[in-house]
Amino acid sequence: MKILTAVLAAFPLFAQVTHQRLLEAQAKEPGNWLTYSGNFSGHRYSPLTQINDTNAARLKPAWVYQTNSLQKFETTPLVADGIMYLSEPPSNVTALDPRTGRPLWRYRRTLPGDLRVCCGQVNRGVALLGDLVYVGTLDSYLVALDAHTGAVRWETKVAEYTGGYSITVAPLAVKDKIVVGVAGGEYGVRGLLDAYDAKTGKRAWRFWTIPGPGEPGNETWAGDSWKSGAAGTWVTGAYDPETNLVYWGTGNPGPDWNGEVRKGDNLYSDCIIAVDADTGKLKWYFQFTPHDIHDWDATEVPVLIDGEVRGQKRKLVIFPNRNAFYYVLDRASGQFLLGKPYAKQTWATGLDDNGRPIRVPGTTPTLEGVQVWPSVAGANNWYSPSYSPKNGLLYIAVREGGGVYFIGEAVFKEGQRFDGGGFRSIPGGQDDGAIRAFKPATGEVVWEHKLFSPPFSGVLSTAGNIVFGGTNEGQFFALQGTTGKLLWKFQAGGISRSNPMSYLVDGKQQIAMAIGNALWAFEVQ
Repeated sequence: MKILTAVLAAFPLFAQVTHQRLLEAQAKEPGNWLTYSGNFSGHRYSPLTQINDTNAARLKPAWVYQTNSLQKFETTPLVADGIMYLSEPPSNVTALDPRTGRPLWRYRRTLPGDLRVCCGQVNRGVALLGDLVYVGTLDSYLVALDAHTGAVRWETKVAEYTGGYSITVAPLAVKDKIVVGVAGGEYGVRGLLDAYDAKTGKRAWRFWTIPGPGEPGNETWAGDSWKSGAAGTWVTGAYDPETNLVYWGTGNPGPDWNGEVRKGDNLYSDCIIAVDADTGKLKWYFQFTPHDIHDWDATEVPVLIDGEVRGQKRKLVIFPNRNAFYYVLDRASGQFLLGKPYAKQTWATGLDDNGRPIRVPGTTPTLEGVQVWPSVAGANNWYSPSYSPKNGLLYIAVREGGGVYFIGEAVFKEGQRFDGGGFRSIPGGQDDGAIRAFKPATGEVVWEHKLFSPPFSGVLSTAGNIVFGGTNEGQFFALQGTTGKLLWKFQAGGISRSNPMSYLVDGKQQIAMAIGNALWAFEVQ
């Protein structure tokens, strides 16, 4: 304890992270990274220019921090006032010195031995507000930690983990509340999005992503199928202070592949929902894949921009969906403005005037299996896109591949898998991927950088005209933002399953990303 006290004494007291600081983070504090996406708009963009397209070839590792877990490492670190905060699998938090990667404090959570998780014991990050660090846990608690010591200030149960609920999402701090979602779609949970008082942990509001009897949308679930309808909220959303709306994606309906037991459109699964930040009341929704039978969660990160559509200036939300369609919506009303494929897909001939897909016959899962593009992992997934206001381009790590989809029996039992089928890769299939740059308001491709296999990591764009990303083969790379030209690559020896971010340490820019089971920091040397 004396050693820890001495180490912490070398650092300034943690400055309060106010809502105003979060609103102005990129404009006034480009050297910090205060939210999951770098700003409330989901841009994952750094205004820093020290690392740029003229010197990126000189990037070298500054330090490496190794986790004590072999689980997938999917965190996005936050940096505030000279300290880095990151989550680690399964539900731990560490504060690091970003100069060296040396731990300052650690929070280690003891978890029950009978967790229900579908896809690894992961955690994607923390939130900062006031003098607290917030993390969601696999046993479905929201925990507030002292930012200077890691001591627990409070913890609140969000849901019962024995029913299949878990939290893997990085929370979002909005005003005086912490917004957090849940995973558990493969266990037939009833999805929800919650907000909690940042100081006390008391729940402020809850929005059920599966409406109950008497609520609008419940009629889209046959019988009692709404009770196990899933629609998880396991990736961080965005916030618009002008509309005071929180935008959040929702997951697949349950069961995943057997739609016979839940006939109807199944609202609000596979949607983007826009809810009032103060009350949690639904302002609007848009459903990308009504009655989804291919497990194409719409939990991607919403990107908020101002742009021009058909000659009219609009406030937009851009949403490259897992179902392989690229969507442009009005973020005040939810009006569908544009939709087009951005990767190979064979399940729809297109979208109608309201954005509803026109399905291709014969693409429903069968006992024998049916081939459909995209694969179950989609053309995009939970990892982040990036929007560069400097270049006016949206960058997306795109997956290209198909899958074989099967239907199976679906009998709901609380706390047990509720899949209703399965999937496998196409035998002999040649799946690959690319980083693609798009004109945001039109979905027009400006350039692409081909990847050997479908990626599972996001991208970061910077004012230095660089796009950073990673591959399944262990490469961390830098592309020129305007052309896609490869500027630099580094073999880190692990699969990239996270998102890059950037910050200043002692006035010097670093880029950090979780690769394999380690957090790597790079700088120009």
